[in-house]
Amino acid sequence: MSETANAPAPQAATSPSVRFGFVKFVVRDLAAMRGFYERAFGLVVAQTIDLPEIVELVLRRPGEEAGFSLILYWNRDGRETAVGSAHGPLGLYVRDVDAAYAHAVRQGAAPHREPWDADGMRVAFVLDPEGRELELISMRR
Repeated sequence: MSETANAPAPQAATSPSVRFGFVKFVVRDLAAMRGFYERAFGLVVAQTIDLPEIVELVLRRPGEEAGFSLILYWNRDGRETAVGSAHGPLGLYVRDVDAAYAHAVRQGAAPHREPWDADGMRVAFVLDPEGRELELISMRR
C-alpha cells in the first residue's frame, strides 16, 4: 500500500466543497454510442457542445436538468482511442439488475459477468459497445 493511502484525511474546515458532476467517455463512434446509451439506459442528450475540434454530448435521465451526467466526447480529427486499464467501471443503480442486464445486452452490450447476489445488493457487469465496463447494481432493502 502506498504512503498516500495511509496519510491522514485533510481537515474538513480546509477542504473545498465539492459535488460530483460528470464522467466523460472519449468515444470512437459518437452516433453509435449515443444510440446505445439512449436505448440501453434511457438517457437523453441534455446539452450538445459543438466545437471545431470536438463534440460533447451531455447525457442525463429524462427531465433532469442538473445533476450527475455521462458525457460522450468525440474528437473530430479521427484520432485513435482505446479503453485503458487504469479505471474501474461506471456504476449504474437500477431497479432490477437481471432485467437491466438482459436489456443492455439486447441493445448491444457485451455480457461481462452475469447477475449475482452480493452483501445487500444484486450486481452484474456488461461492456458497452466500445469495451467500457458498466456495473449494474440494485440495493436490497
